[in-house]
Amino acid sequence: MIYKRSSELFNEAQQVIPGGVNSPVRAFKAVGGDPIFVEKAKGAYLYDVDGNTFIDYINSWGPMILGHAHNPVVKAVSEAAENGTSFGMPTEIETKIAALAVSMVPNIDKIRFVNSGTEACMSAVRLARGYTGKDKIIKFAGCYHGHSDSFLIQAGSGAVTFGTPNSPGVTKGTAKDTLLATYNDIDSVRKLIAEHTNEIACIIIEPVAGNMGCIPPSESFLQDLRQECDKNNILLIFDEVMTGFRLAKGGAQELYDVACDIVTFGKVIGGGLPVGAFAARDEFMKMLAPEGPVYQAGTLSGNPLAMAAGYAMLSELNSKPELFTSLAEKTAYLHEGIAKQLEQNNVVHTINRVGSMISVHFSETPVTNFETAAQGNNETFKAFFHGMLKEGIYIAPSAFETWFITEALSYKDLDRTIAACGKIAATLH
Repeated sequence: MIYKRSSELFNEAQQVIPGGVNSPVRAFKAVGGDPIFVEKAKGAYLYDVDGNTFIDYINSWGPMILGHAHNPVVKAVSEAAENGTSFGMPTEIETKIAALAVSMVPNIDKIRFVNSGTEACMSAVRLARGYTGKDKIIKFAGCYHGHSDSFLIQAGSGAVTFGTPNSPGVTKGTAKDTLLATYNDIDSVRKLIAEHTNEIACIIIEPVAGNMGCIPPSESFLQDLRQECDKNNILLIFDEVMTGFRLAKGGAQELYDVACDIVTFGKVIGGGLPVGAFAARDEFMKMLAPEGPVYQAGTLSGNPLAMAAGYAMLSELNSKPELFTSLAEKTAYLHEGIAKQLEQNNVVHTINRVGSMISVHFSETPVTNFETAAQGNNETFKAFFHGMLKEGIYIAPSAFETWFITEALSYKDLDRTIAACGKIAATLH
């Protein structure tokens, strides 16, 4: 494939944008080479500036669950734009999407919209601290909750890729209030709670991790977290920026039948536009300004274009529950096909999958947390990534990212992907 124009654009971008990108993982540092510059996308496909076409398995890191440029979403945004792009005042569409989201997700009464997943998680932690009157939080090594200071302590994905899990710029004072537990290890959580009695405001977790690759919770892990929180007056926050409205209408709370206290959203809830949200029962949400003392605000929160896109997306997911079954079936088909090709070519691997999230790890051991995810063979992953790219398959340019399946993928696309995997697997020795 030819990447001449992409390389030229990347060189130009590096002159005016740090690293040439506006989000680090896009720079291909983890896999080498220059990033691909996209010109357009439609359905399951990306079209780059050099005229190449790719089957897309990142789908804007999750929100394109029904495919790129999905007609109802594009129409909703276009119609909203005709009436103005931002007002800084209330609009009816904000209430409509809020009511729809509340009807779809269990255990929430109210929701507040913000502009990103980072902002949603930051606000959720502030709310938990304001409600409990306690300062410390527990997060899990390898889980990524955005780039707010509190979360850049052993973060996953980009932070792992660039070798700086404890980011410069995060103060020691902030770091001391963030306690690190091991994902899928309830004893590590209990130990922290015992060491910091009556100091912990909340536990925040990706109920299905997506920034160490896709890592599902072990049996009873989420239920055990719920019990520990109940026993110790700690709020449980599910970061469902990735899993919300993707794994089920009600997200991981519905899928695993575990109630959290506060849940955060992003990705799908905005239909591809910059949106985040956090939600909870009224006893927690009434603490927020202007009703309560916990302050949170944003000029572009509830932006009419983003709300229109999100409402169109959630409306379709709500009216067609069979979509979640179809997505899971396609992902299972892909899983089985890739596994068969890797096994036939004696490529050591393990594959994790939940619903429409999947990741391939070139590892001998099961991948259940940050430590085991880091044991994968990154050189093999690099070769796999670039091989798939040459075959017209675009996967996440990092071994620490999940793939996201879209309903726009056909079984012909999946078969082509599996065949490409077989071709590349034969070279991975």
